[in-house]
Amino acid sequence: MNINQLANSFHLNGYVYIENFFDRNLMDTYQNKILDHFALDSSYKHDNDFIKKSDTDVIPWFPQNDGEKAFDGIEQDERLINLTESILGPGWKSLYCMVMYSNKLSNGQAWHQDCDPSNSNIFNLNRLIYTTDINKLSGGEVELIPGSHKKGIIPPISIGNDLDGGITIEPKKGSLLMLHGHLWHRVLPINKTIRVSTNYRCIPKGVPDNITDICVYRNMLYQFSDERVVEERI
Repeated sequence: MNINQLANSFHLNGYVYIENFFDRNLMDTYQNKILDHFALDSSYKHDNDFIKKSDTDVIPWFPQNDGEKAFDGIEQDERLINLTESILGPGWKSLYCMVMYSNKLSNGQAWHQDCDPSNSNIFNLNRLIYTTDINKLSGGEVELIPGSHKKGIIPPISIGNDLDGGITIEPKKGSLLMLHGHLWHRVLPINKTIRVSTNYRCIPKGVPDNITDICVYRNMLYQFSDERVVEERI
């Protein structure tokens, strides 16, 4: 693994995808804990208005907040730490580990940016871990537009449903997908199975912890802390 090449690719394209980064047995351990948790509660945590407006069917879980120490292992992986530092520079900070669970036959996630792109130096980094294979059969593939993290705010829906230049990634079990918070991306609809990914989100030095509180969708800016639409986009 050439860390410098990967970091350069990330800054150019806004993402890095690496297969077979994590041990498959470790992925099984994570997947079993995730399934055990959501067997008890797989209800949506957001209000219906948000789910409808955002076209996003994702149920979050923060396992470290619940004392699940098993999820500390990936965060302490030296290869991941070194790659993260090469991308973000010294003094970067972990925010949290968030499992994202989607029920079968759900919508996935509409096109969005994780944070306000108005300042190119203020962004979050998503470090996404996949504990099962995701492909056309399962649905839930990741579509993104390389280089779009440098293009400012994602166009409003009035421009048209399609965005040019997208590529589709089918993450495999044990893979790592790192996404810039300004990158235009979405998750395609889920088919007849559940979908799981785990995000070890982090930020460069000097970026506020609440950087992802306001998410940018094509039809709105939404603030999670207040559960409200900050701005309608047309």
